Amino acid sequence: MKNFITAAFCIFSFSLFAQKSVEEVKSEKLNGTRQIMISLPPAYEKEPDRKFPLLILLDGEYLFDAFSGALSYANYWDDLPPVIIVGISQNKNGERFNDSQFDKETGLPEEGGSRFYEFIGSELIPALEKKYRIAPFRVIAGHDTTAGFLNFYLYKDQPVFNAYISLSPEFAPEMETRIAERLATFKQPIFYYQATADGDLKKMQKKIKELDENIRKMSNPNVNYRFDEFKNATHYSLVLPAVPNALYQIFSAYQPISTVEFQEKIATLPSGYADYLANKYEIIEKSLGIKMPIRVNDFKAIEAAILKNKAYAEFEKLSAMARKSYPKAMLADYEMGMMYEHTGDFKRAFKSYQNAYTKNEIGDLTKDMMLEKADEMKSK
Repeated sequence: MKNFITAAFCIFSFSLFAQKSVEEVKSEKLNGTRQIMISLPPAYEKEPDRKFPLLILLDGEYLFDAFSGALSYANYWDDLPPVIIVGISQNKNGERFNDSQFDKETGLPEEGGSRFYEFIGSELIPALEKKYRIAPFRVIAGHDTTAGFLNFYLYKDQPVFNAYISLSPEFAPEMETRIAERLATFKQPIFYYQATADGDLKKMQKKIKELDENIRKMSNPNVNYRFDEFKNATHYSLVLPAVPNALYQIFSAYQPISTVEFQEKIATLPSGYADYLANKYEIIEKSLGIKMPIRVNDFKAIEAAILKNKAYAEFEKLSAMARKSYPKAMLADYEMGMMYEHTGDFKRAFKSYQNAYTKNEIGDLTKDMMLEKADEMKSK
């Protein structure tokens, strides 16, 4: 019995971590190799036509598990999207300090910092995009020294990354003003998160708070910014609460329709419920580079809003969207049946529910349910 349990545990462990691998990447810029850790989400195998956002982790040795754990948990509930995680090893022979070198006069990368900067932008990311299905949305994260370094990518006219997670950063000269100035110029969506704690290093806290003030002064609707100052936390412990906060900020558009969103944003609309749903998924695609079918539960939320506000004509547009997302499922015919039923056209409602019966079940819609609906319409 004990051997069986041990074997079962090994099989479970393998299935849980089979998507994670360690690779050596050759680099001309670094004149050598660099170890990286890669985790592909379970959906990578299941959805061969789908592309996934890329998360680059500096200080990969210790940040990898914090980010992969948060993403794995939230992805289970479909709160955050499946993401390709790449952690870069930097804790060997003082690599993280050499990788983050900058000129103390200009405040720009130099020597090892310049080489590492080019390695990520011109070698690592192109190689990853060639090998894996990566969506056009990239996130970079780091802690203290590396958190300061990642801001150099903001200095480019066309930044390599769409989102920046800066955990207790140690800034290069003038970074607390330059970052805000750069953020003020962006004409495309950009996400920026930074965190500190009351127990953080005082020399870092001062500049972090200065940057926060400078960002808040500038006005740019394209910048999605969040700053957290954690109580009763240290320079190191702040990472654990900061990681989910940062991820939920960056991927907030991805989340399913919540009770709060339904009550405050959807049910109160005078009309345009189907359009709200279409716009929500258009934002997911445009801002996050994620193309995905509309969730069945989100269809049900819009259906509830239509019924609540007696906007029955909108079922037709909802049906068209359902047919596009789930062409072989009964959802589209069901929505048409709902429109006809609630507008008193029971003959057409009967036909729609009959048609739905011949399609695949989806969500809580079953063949038995379609038969019952059809029989109900037939008796009217």
